[in-house]
Amino acid sequence: MAALLRQLWTYRGFIAANVRRDIAGRYAGTLLGGAWTLLQPLAMILIYTLVFSQLMHARLAGSDSPYAYSIYLCAGTLPWVLFAESIGRMTSVFLEYGNLIKKAQFPKVCLPAIALLAASFNFVAAFAIFLVFLTMIGAFPGWLLLPFAAVLAVQLALAAGLGVMLGTLNVFFRDIGQATTVGLQFWFWLTPIVYPLAVVPQWLQDGLRFNPMVPIVTAYQRMLVNGAPPELAPLVYPAVLALLLAALGYRLFRLHGGEMADEL
Repeated sequence: MAALLRQLWTYRGFIAANVRRDIAGRYAGTLLGGAWTLLQPLAMILIYTLVFSQLMHARLAGSDSPYAYSIYLCAGTLPWVLFAESIGRMTSVFLEYGNLIKKAQFPKVCLPAIALLAASFNFVAAFAIFLVFLTMIGAFPGWLLLPFAAVLAVQLALAAGLGVMLGTLNVFFRDIGQATTVGLQFWFWLTPIVYPLAVVPQWLQDGLRFNPMVPIVTAYQRMLVNGAPPELAPLVYPAVLALLLAALGYRLFRLHGGEMADEL
């Protein structure tokens, strides 16, 4: 693992250049360019606020704030979009850079890092808009941004380990990419993002405890909706799982990374 970190640091210029190229290419040819990075999350926050708070008058149990349900949705949706985009990008990243892999010599592990950082850029922009919204309604989380960053680090480690595994397997078994897209759709609805966990039947709640994103999303919601620090005990499971998946993903990559050029 130390060798992996050294490679990433050595090739940090290569990684940064490709992240910039990815971000610039995403909006190439559009009139507003990079402004779409801010406009898309702004539109989502406005829709959630206007539709659920003003039109449907949706309320979150235990809160008198008219914006509580909107905050609840954003607190779960924004990190989930980062999680799903990270895994989706890393699953296909070796295929997307297939020509570069065959023509140039560089550590292939740089490619998942590029995918993860490009997805993280979108999240940072979206979350900045969300923080502005929270400030405007008097719900800025303040010091809770520190534990938020710690929970986010666990989520990114989980996505990185799983993404490297799936990306490596997808080179040899192309159905993995399609199955990942479908699996993420089911995973979304098995995570309490649009509904509180308390409304789920007890037998299903017991099953959802094996979903590592449940304690992660619950921690986000607890910090941003309730203004309370996250409970540490439930986060042990996703943290340990993230470490195991990172180690397993790196092991799988080391075993089969040399064969990728032939498959591509």
